[in-house]
Amino acid sequence: MARPPEKRGTRGRSGLKVRVRTARGRKLSSTRWLQRQLNDPYVEEARRQGYRSRAAFKLLELDEKFQLLKGARRVVDLGAAPGGWTQVLVEQFTRSGQKDNKIVGIDILPMDPISGADLIEMDFLAPQAPDELKALLGGPADIVLSDMAAPTTGHKQTDHIRTMGLCEAALDFAMDVLEPGGTFVAKVLRGGTDDDLLRRMKLHFSSVRHAKPPASRPESVEWYVIASGFTGKSQALNDQSAP
Repeated sequence: MARPPEKRGTRGRSGLKVRVRTARGRKLSSTRWLQRQLNDPYVEEARRQGYRSRAAFKLLELDEKFQLLKGARRVVDLGAAPGGWTQVLVEQFTRSGQKDNKIVGIDILPMDPISGADLIEMDFLAPQAPDELKALLGGPADIVLSDMAAPTTGHKQTDHIRTMGLCEAALDFAMDVLEPGGTFVAKVLRGGTDDDLLRRMKLHFSSVRHAKPPASRPESVEWYVIASGFTGKSQALNDQSAP
């Protein structure tokens, strides 16, 4: 069961909030990021439990709420670096005792190997990426997870559009590899075009819900869409053509 870290962690190991002085040559934004990391209970808890990133708790919380991984055998992790979500997947599959599971992850950033998963260092948008993932997967996927986000520029609308473009690409891939009844989970940034994505998902999935797990920072505009019950492309086309 995923539980949020105790609040005392928000004030550092000594119980006092850590403040970072702006060092010469360090940008103010870097100083704020470092201070936030030092005072983040999820960062400390991830370190304690051996997770590579605090994002691991987002997947744990989403799985606890929606039972995403129950009965799953083949999972794709898009935007996997540094590997926090992949670690959770391996742990959950190991705990379930199921055999013949397959976990495949991809990211443009390098990742250290994770036993029990196949990881690809490649741009997901590269033309050959889908075929590489399919070859490793070895069959239809039960779940496609996407925690991808475009590098931030500081311009909110630009960041939103670029990240939503990744979501659209992830959805295209999911619809190509998902087993009927499968699930697609993706990070979304609020900003205007997310409604278009939701409308498209509702054509292909029997249920489309959204959530912001407690591990997401309160000030963040991110949330996650959970599309379950994949009905297939042909069903969506039939629905659109019906009188």
